[in-house]
Amino acid sequence: MAAERSTADILDAALHVREAARSVTSGGSGVGTVLTALSQVMEYDHASLARWDPRRRRHTTLAGSYPDRATAYIENRLHHDPMFPVLRAPARGGLWLRDAPRHLLAASPGFQEVLSPLGIEDGVAQCLFAADGRYVGMLNVSTRGPRRAPDPARAVVTLLTEALAAAVGPRAAPPPEEVPAPAPDARRPGGLSPRELQVLAELTAGRTNREIAGRLHITPRTVGTHIEHILAKLDLPNRAAAAARAAAWGIGPSH
Repeated sequence: MAAERSTADILDAALHVREAARSVTSGGSGVGTVLTALSQVMEYDHASLARWDPRRRRHTTLAGSYPDRATAYIENRLHHDPMFPVLRAPARGGLWLRDAPRHLLAASPGFQEVLSPLGIEDGVAQCLFAADGRYVGMLNVSTRGPRRAPDPARAVVTLLTEALAAAVGPRAAPPPEEVPAPAPDARRPGGLSPRELQVLAELTAGRTNREIAGRLHITPRTVGTHIEHILAKLDLPNRAAAAARAAAWGIGPSH
């Protein structure tokens, strides 16, 4: 059995992961080298990097070593798994299998039908977000038997998420002008309604729901509903990310 790697070795391996991630092309070519480099951070039996396609509402595997059935689950069913809302919580780093609540594992088809039959006992599922808050994809890493990632490796995987997100996400969400516009409403940024655009503009000023309601002459509850619709349509995790998107589009409140 190989000697356990030192923290310095793991950090050095992490630098190679970052270098490999920077070399990935916009089409995803080179993602396999990222996973190869990641194997030096932590040993694994299976791993994959998948890109989220917001229009097709599914993941697309860019590189991976899972069996076909597991890959199909990641691509087509994982985002419906009861575990996925936990995985995608913006405040969460990654969810390591041995840390997962037992009741959630019991309710997860992904674990019960896919991972458990493979003998998976540990690993991590890590959602990846772009700098503007967009969900762009996912890292999945799985190990069989007693093998466990050392604590430094667990921390490093979390620190690598920005680089991994950049590797999988360049074309995850085309700019609005590249999205086909079959109807007039779709020509508005993100397909938002005029009222939703007004609410989005107010978010850039950091206003509360009550303040926005007063300015737009609607109720705070209605503002909250509009914000929920905005986050869903733009596939964003929170109002701060929505404000960042609005700023990127040049949208701001009227004075």
